[in-house]
Amino acid sequence: MVAEKGKKPKIAEKTAEEAEQIGSELLQSIEKMQEVQDELEKINEEASDKVLEVEQKYNEIRKPVYDKRNAIIKSIPDFWPTAFLSHPVLSDLLTEEDQKIFKHLTSLEVEDFKDVKLGYSISFNFGPNPYFEDTKLTKTFTFLDEGTTKVTATKIKWKEGMGVPNGVCHEKKGNKRCHDNCNDDHENESFFSWFSGNQENEDVVELHDEVAEIIREDLWTNPLTYFNNDADEEEFEENGTDDSEDDEEDQEDDEGN
Repeated sequence: MVAEKGKKPKIAEKTAEEAEQIGSELLQSIEKMQEVQDELEKINEEASDKVLEVEQKYNEIRKPVYDKRNAIIKSIPDFWPTAFLSHPVLSDLLTEEDQKIFKHLTSLEVEDFKDVKLGYSISFNFGPNPYFEDTKLTKTFTFLDEGTTKVTATKIKWKEGMGVPNGVCHEKKGNKRCHDNCNDDHENESFFSWFSGNQENEDVVELHDEVAEIIREDLWTNPLTYFNNDADEEEFEENGTDDSEDDEEDQEDDEGN
């Protein structure tokens, strides 16, 4: 019995040694894995730089093509208002009053900085209108080194009696809200609050970024898709009406016979 009791400390000691060895091996494995991850991160950074180089190269190639497209768009009446109002997401951001203002939209421009990784701008060009003095409203997104984005926008010069600050009435989806003195909630109903510098919470910032990305990556890339969608829907409705009238006439002829 005495001999058996003498063996227990050796077993415990051996277990402690094994645990220390396992812990040491685990630590070495984690350190080796971190080295591999660092290597992958370096490759990913190089790949990102190469992607930006390629993107910048093709931006220069696309520029004259965009200019050619813009020249053609000028000959199409209400092209940009139609395309914007036909977009399933962007159209929902416009109140009825906003839609009246958008009838004066003459062109839309999305322009990347010369160094694409530094940012881009989105500009709305308007003809003379009874709402504001500006002919160009621009919102610029500048990517900073610390991973944040600096957002600057044109401060709209509303004409007297017009604009959110002066109590213009906005209607959205049948919910009419008019105030002599507009509050912040009312301001956020209008698309033109997108040009406001008031970013009260993270949700607002995320929404603004989302709107910019939709305009930049979707509407600007192929606006003809949405312009045609509007035309196709009207054509479908017209054809549908004609077909239904023809069917009624055929039915009346059959009953007469």
